[in-house]
Amino acid sequence: MTSPTHRPGRFAALDRARARATASPVDSSWPLHLAEDLRDIEADWRTSAEVCVDAAWAARSAGHSVLALLSPQDVTAMGLDPITARTLAHLYLSALRFDFRCPTLQRLVEQLAETARQPLDCYTRALYAFALLGQSRPEGLAVMDEVLADAGQHTKTLHVLLHGLWLGQDLDHGAERLLALSSRPALATGSDPIVLFRVAGALRRLGRYDEGLGAIDRAIDCLPPGDTSVHADLVRERSLLCTARDLHQHRPPTRTSSGVPS
Repeated sequence: MTSPTHRPGRFAALDRARARATASPVDSSWPLHLAEDLRDIEADWRTSAEVCVDAAWAARSAGHSVLALLSPQDVTAMGLDPITARTLAHLYLSALRFDFRCPTLQRLVEQLAETARQPLDCYTRALYAFALLGQSRPEGLAVMDEVLADAGQHTKTLHVLLHGLWLGQDLDHGAERLLALSSRPALATGSDPIVLFRVAGALRRLGRYDEGLGAIDRAIDCLPPGDTSVHADLVRERSLLCTARDLHQHRPPTRTSSGVPS
């Protein structure tokens, strides 16, 4: 028997689901319509993550964040069918991630884990890892490793973990871990501007400024024509790299009164 995940017509249904989610983000009912679409195609967690991340980002970019349409109570409500519950969680938690609301994201996933009738899916656990990593909490590294064992080459999940390592500036060997993760086949395409942006930041933290500038220039070159959504972030990273390199090459370290570099 044909698997529901690969049955004929699934991709057309998935395209319709994406279109409905992004066409009218001001419509407060679209999250529930999206859940219906995902139920119709019997979406697994991977498909749900792929659609919900894009939908949450599109709504946020249009000025209609999912955080204004749903509430934590919607996400933790009892009695929902599994696909609807997962859809609302993926949407809301992704919106929290985009706003860097790491403590709130952490608490909500912990609440979900307490009330869920079944184990949390891999993508939701990746978002939990992001929340911990973004706060530079070392336990986030253990959660990340557990997620990596289940995620395979699921690009959206790997991006969440990469994002957390990028945000957590005080993690033990965080920059090195980011570079190792970015070398996974799903991320190491050499043409993903977001991956290159994160890599450039890690290289800057390691003092590898020229390599970082190469990465950020490739990232800028890989942006689609007219895409302004992340261009300013890339240009800012390039400025940080140039400044750090110039300081390293041309200015001696500031010294304390004892003559020891501060």
